[in-house]
Amino acid sequence: MNPFSVLRDSLFFFSRNLGSIAPLCLPLIALECLTRSVVAAQIDGAHAPAYEVLIGLLFYPLYSAALILFLDARSQGKRPSLRNLLAASLPLWPAFAVLAGLSTLLIMLAATAFILPALWVMAKLAFAEYLLVLRGLSPLQAMRESFQLTVGHFWSLLACVLLVIVPLWLLDDLTLQLLGEQQDIVGGLLLDCFNSFLQLFSSVVLFRCFMLCSAQPAQDSTTS
Repeated sequence: MNPFSVLRDSLFFFSRNLGSIAPLCLPLIALECLTRSVVAAQIDGAHAPAYEVLIGLLFYPLYSAALILFLDARSQGKRPSLRNLLAASLPLWPAFAVLAGLSTLLIMLAATAFILPALWVMAKLAFAEYLLVLRGLSPLQAMRESFQLTVGHFWSLLACVLLVIVPLWLLDDLTLQLLGEQQDIVGGLLLDCFNSFLQLFSSVVLFRCFMLCSAQPAQDSTTS
């Protein structure tokens, strides 16, 4: 699995399907960012990270599950309606929220030790969301299966993750610096929505990796 080929193919797909991904995910992302902004203005800054996690668990599973279903449908040449994708994502919300919460907790615990363990956990859990949505596994089963499926692909996955998230983190930091200390509320909200929407590109990249790694065992069995 060549990380640069994965990024190239994912960028082509993302740009080509931007007209479908934006109306599917952007309204929920905008509502998430608005909720986060309103809550941040009402609470003490020390408690803000905990509330941000809770808000993310409320909205993130909905648009992420819908995006995964969209990616799977497009990989099969299908064009499902956005309404059907969102409707199909609703029943997945409880399990997806549990998975997202457990994954976030594991990554945060690993990060308390050092950045490398956090990156290792992040790469090993890269396929958990796709396994839950597309194969109907429970959160714990999806996490366990992701650990197994990523065996032999760790460095390629880590390269893909870093090549995507590092530029996005830098862009997010740059936009915060551009806003300055006296942040414009509307401008800050728009930039938050923009940066959050760009984060979806990582889901496209990891879906491409998931498809390649899932197909590998079948290819190996046919050649043996």
